[in-house]
Order: sequence, then C-alpha cells, then structure tokens
Amino acid sequence: MDPLVYLTQLGGIARTGQFLSAGYSRRDVARLALVARQPRRGVFALPDCKPEFLAALQHNARVSCASAANHYGLWLRDPPARHHLACNHGHGRGFVRHRTVRFEGPAELPVAAVEDVVLHALGCLAPPASTAIATSAMRLLGVPLELLQAELTADRSGTARQSLRLLDLRAESIVEVDAQHLFRTNGFGYDAQVILPGIGRVDFLLEGFLIVEVDGFAFHSSRKDLRRDLQRNNAATLSGFASLHYMPEDIWFEPQRVLAEIRAVLAKGPRQTR
Repeated sequence: MDPLVYLTQLGGIARTGQFLSAGYSRRDVARLALVARQPRRGVFALPDCKPEFLAALQHNARVSCASAANHYGLWLRDPPARHHLACNHGHGRGFVRHRTVRFEGPAELPVAAVEDVVLHALGCLAPPASTAIATSAMRLLGVPLELLQAELTADRSGTARQSLRLLDLRAESIVEVDAQHLFRTNGFGYDAQVILPGIGRVDFLLEGFLIVEVDGFAFHSSRKDLRRDLQRNNAATLSGFASLHYMPEDIWFEPQRVLAEIRAVLAKGPRQTR
C-alpha cells in the first residue's frame, strides 16, 4: 500500500514509528515530506487530517470523552468546543485534560479505549450528553454496566456515579435519551418501550394513558410505515389513550412547548371509553 494511502487511513496523521512498524522503509517515510507537513518531529500530517488526532499527537495524548464520540459512533448531539484529550502528564494547555487512563486504546490511532471514553464522559459532561454517550456505548458496543460501576468506586468519581445512576437503557436513540432527561428533570414519571395490547410498542407512556412518541428522521420512510402508524394511532384513540407525537427538533429546540402540551393533556386526565 502506498504510504500516502496508509496515512489517509490513519486519519491523515501518524508518527514515523507507525510507518516503520507497518513495514515501510525510512525512504518511504522521507518521501511523505513532499506532501505532508511535520507539526512536530517524527509526525507527518496531511492538510485535511483530523484536528482531534493532530491535537492528540502534538500533546502526546489520546482523543477521549466528547472528542472521541464520533470515532466510536456514540450518541452526541453537539461537538465539543475544545478537544478532550487523555494523558498521564500535566504538560500542554488549550484542551480539556483527562488524566486517568485505565484501558489500552487502539494500536494505530491516537484514540482512548471506548471504556475510557465513557468513563471520562460520565465525569466530565452534564446529562443528557453523558448519559447518551454511555447508553450508546452499552447498546451499540456492548460496554458492560458492571465494568463502569467497578471503575467508579473512588471518592472523586461521585459525579460520574450520579450520571451512571440516571441511565435508562430502554432508550433506542439519542433523542429518546434527551426525552427521558426532559421528563425526569420536570417531574414526569414515565414508562418506556411499553407494549400495549392491540396497539403495539410505544416510546413512552405517562400516567398510564398518555402515549408520547418521538419520531426519528427516517419516520414514515414508506407508505406502508405511514399506514401502520395511522392504524396504531387509531387503535390507541379507540382504546382511550391520548397521544402526542414529536420530532427530534421539538425535543431539542422547543422543550417548553412540549412540556406545556404534555401538562395540558395530563391535566385533563384519561378519557373514558364506552
């Protein structure tokens, strides 16, 4: 493989040692200087390299927490304003520092292990960002809850333990995590992913009679899906349930309207059916 292609696969930035370990000669590495810059000695970077990787190699660190969420496909709505880096030293500034590194990260990329990414997020980010990252790591990548609990026994881990206690693994998307947080912080008790006879599974059920559905971006991707959903809505109404449907942007950008509508329906109470 051409060394330039290999460099691109590494996110556009790598150390000389990585090329040598991969079987490239020093002559191959020297030719990279024609197309790549050297932000520090022994490091080659393409102009469009991943900025978080560049920051990590410049500071002899690994990308972690919110900065590593996209690398692992974890749920995070807003990218961080500053790089989050994991390192066992106190040098450098201009980034969010995570000092405790517990697990071995990927061999070729300057990224912390996913377990450290989650632990750092739990102690660093406020819910629901922290709980979204943790929930997705468990659901998508199989990170065990018991492992996280075992690593958060120290006194200084109180914030992370508190975030961990807020996890509701019934959430199947980031917007459902955010909806859970919205309900919880505003005093709404809810049940999630409830199977209702004759209706099917609903996202949330409040006070036993209000169905709240949070429809994703692929909602009604076909006429068949639309027909099925209309039938479910009709069945819910015939069974005496109230129903509210929201898009992700409603939860994210108009939460007060969502809360007001939910309060209005709950105030009326359940509708009696004959």
